[in-house]
Amino acid sequence: MSEVRSKDGTAIAYERSGNGPALILVDGALCSRAFGPSPKLAPLLAQHFTVYAYDRRGRGQSADTQPYAPAREVEDIAAIIEAAGGSAALLGLSSGGALALEAAASGLSVSKAVAYEPPYVDDSGQRGGAAYEGHLQRLIAAGQRGEAVKYFMRDMVGAPAFVIVMMRLMPWIWRKLEAVAHTLPYDAAVMTAFRIPRARLAAIGVPTLVMNGSKTDPRLRDAARTIVDAIPGARYRELEGQTHNVKPDILTPAVVEFLG
Repeated sequence: MSEVRSKDGTAIAYERSGNGPALILVDGALCSRAFGPSPKLAPLLAQHFTVYAYDRRGRGQSADTQPYAPAREVEDIAAIIEAAGGSAALLGLSSGGALALEAAASGLSVSKAVAYEPPYVDDSGQRGGAAYEGHLQRLIAAGQRGEAVKYFMRDMVGAPAFVIVMMRLMPWIWRKLEAVAHTLPYDAAVMTAFRIPRARLAAIGVPTLVMNGSKTDPRLRDAARTIVDAIPGARYRELEGQTHNVKPDILTPAVVEFLG
């Protein structure tokens, strides 16, 4: 494990593997380099790239500094890019995809950006994403971590009820989710009330690929296509048979083809 210091002094932990052009993995909500897609995805990508898997602030072995703002997470990515030699491609999954796109729009030295299913599930504004974010913060402040995880997944993102039930039946998984529940408001803030920030995306000036699975929630598919329309010159790809929980061995070839 290595670490870098972000602009505000926060220690950000990361692991480097493989050889080739630098690629930074940006995890979604509740995930880290040790939990979620990264443990299986990083070794596959490391056959083609120098992969930097890091713990987003407040998770794993990374520290945290208050007050939080999405700009601090962009600065964390900037610090990893510096450690990678000054330029890197980004691969973000779920809300990590939204963060990767924000980093690209911020003018960091990003060579290319790939986003898989940023969960902009309230683009019409009908679900009251901003109000939901406030309720999530109140649950965290009250120490109701399990309720915050359930609320984020069910009410904010719209995950099927059976998914939450299955996770709660696996206490070793549920405990890990509760341990990082305090970072859920971070993802909510990154997601801009779960509405697509079209004007911000229009500022992206690097080659960008946005993907979704063919078996995913229709809202995520529609969001991916709308994101592509907002980013100048962006490419769109649908991965056959995949859901929001994309299989690493299916995602990797698509990423390699685009970045290679």
